[in-house]
Amino acid sequence: MTGRIVAGIATFLCLNSGLAVAEPRHGIAMYGETALSADFAALPYANPDAPKGGKLVLGESGGFDSLNPFILKGRAPWGIRAHVFETLMGRSYDEPFSLYGLLAETIETGPDREWVEFTLRPEARFSDGSPVTVEDVMWSFQMLGTKGHPRYLNSWRKVSKMEQTGPRSVRITFNTPDRELPLILGLRPVLRKADWEGRDFQESGLRVPTGSGPYLIDDFEPGRFIRFKRNPDYWGRDLSFNKGRHNIDIIQYDYYADGSVIFEAFKAGALSTYREGNAAKWDSEYDFPDALAGKIVKAEIPHQRPSGMRGFVMNTRRELFRDWRVREALTLAFNFEFINQALNGGGEKRITSYFSNSVLGMEKGPAKGRVRELLEPFADELLPGALEGYEMPRSDGSKRNRRNLRRAVKLLKQAGWSVQDGVLRNEAGKAFEFQVLLKSSATEREAIVNIYLDALKRLGVRAEIVQVDAVQHKERMKAYDFDMAYNQWYLSLSPGNEQMLYWGRNGVSQTGTRNYMGMESAAAEAMVRHMLQAKDQSEFVAAVRALDRVLTSGRYVIPIWFAAKSRLAYHKGLHYPERLPIYGDWSGFLPDVWWIAD
Repeated sequence: MTGRIVAGIATFLCLNSGLAVAEPRHGIAMYGETALSADFAALPYANPDAPKGGKLVLGESGGFDSLNPFILKGRAPWGIRAHVFETLMGRSYDEPFSLYGLLAETIETGPDREWVEFTLRPEARFSDGSPVTVEDVMWSFQMLGTKGHPRYLNSWRKVSKMEQTGPRSVRITFNTPDRELPLILGLRPVLRKADWEGRDFQESGLRVPTGSGPYLIDDFEPGRFIRFKRNPDYWGRDLSFNKGRHNIDIIQYDYYADGSVIFEAFKAGALSTYREGNAAKWDSEYDFPDALAGKIVKAEIPHQRPSGMRGFVMNTRRELFRDWRVREALTLAFNFEFINQALNGGGEKRITSYFSNSVLGMEKGPAKGRVRELLEPFADELLPGALEGYEMPRSDGSKRNRRNLRRAVKLLKQAGWSVQDGVLRNEAGKAFEFQVLLKSSATEREAIVNIYLDALKRLGVRAEIVQVDAVQHKERMKAYDFDMAYNQWYLSLSPGNEQMLYWGRNGVSQTGTRNYMGMESAAAEAMVRHMLQAKDQSEFVAAVRALDRVLTSGRYVIPIWFAAKSRLAYHKGLHYPERLPIYGDWSGFLPDVWWIAD
């Protein structure tokens, strides 16, 4: 870990968050003060001298059928949200969670962040030249909060009043103690109200939207490609926050039905970059002509963000997975060490908890100190390991995994399952059988599951892979129509309101959340609320570590691996700054601060 990263994390942990913002400021941090003063010249990981120009082509799997990224219906390219629309504040990825003025020139909050007030920049404009107004802001927040994607709903419920306080100022008052809310609303996209007149906001469609961001939609073909061009009249090009950003003239996303074809397209020169997720492949398969000719650069970009959770989630809405002993048995049957060696040459680390690889991850052994104090009121509902300590099972690396399978058999027997004529059945004679939902393009995941299914056969479990295209996969995941499925939850150094969308009980029945496991835990929700109300870093960290224990000991997901670095291959004409953000290759990196030069 570099000294700069250590210093950044130390600042995150040690600064006092009780300082009230008594006047309008240029930025806001979740805890303590922002790292950059009001007169900063550029973000520390951007190159303000980067040249402009060139074209970047990126590969995406799946497709799209909508240009409205703010609703649950339809599939919209993520690039629209990233390139066309802007927010009141912009995020620095060199700090755990700090925002600086973008559409808004200042932010002000009450002593306990019970309200927030934004003042718009007078020069802020939409791409058609019309000014960004308080009316646009208020309309956007209300529309997103009432008719937008469920991810906007939770925060909107905590708003008691929104009012215009000046020609360019809007104040939002909250009805719930939640110190993250000013930052969450600072990151809400601002839409042009007039752009939606006579249209149903909740209907997906292919009408090109009007945003205020640095790019315009230049051309598109649903399911095949979308191309963005840099707006030469972009109102914010001279802001310090934008210096060294948005350097590439044309950004195009090409869509492929099969994820494996994306790598072949990169090898053929059709794509500019490729993110490699397989360590063994990174070492052995970059010997194609352009790579051998020196036209391809391979970069490993470190980060200090949490591992997140990546693996196979069990849907506890299904009776089969409601018993934690069953979930533990299925986790024991997953021979991580053997699979990692077979597919990655043993080169990847296993995810040990949701916030592992970071200061927020749960510590080994029994819960201690403040973490234990937070969890003890829920002792009766917590699963074994939450208080006592829980670790992912390890095997000896051999294919048979006998010790863990024996443990799995005992747990299944305790849960009422035993092998009868080679098939695992319950007392009613019902066979233990389920399906694993995968995208048809997920070749690596299919390889993982095939090894896993061989192990399950030795337990008498009947399991099979069901592969569907990207459209069906998204719809089935939204509706929780699966037994077991692959999923990934990305987690940051400053988790907040989104955690309720991931783990809150509303997601048991409300579609469109990321509570794919269907968990209902008063302890988890209490830890999230405590995080949001914490006034200092130590209390915040304790709450996240306690949440990490609840989630991990829940045995909802069979974790696979993560990389503490990104592996990026790209054509040598592409460049990025030497100074990396603590989040590494994260949002706000590629293509945000990259440039093209011979």
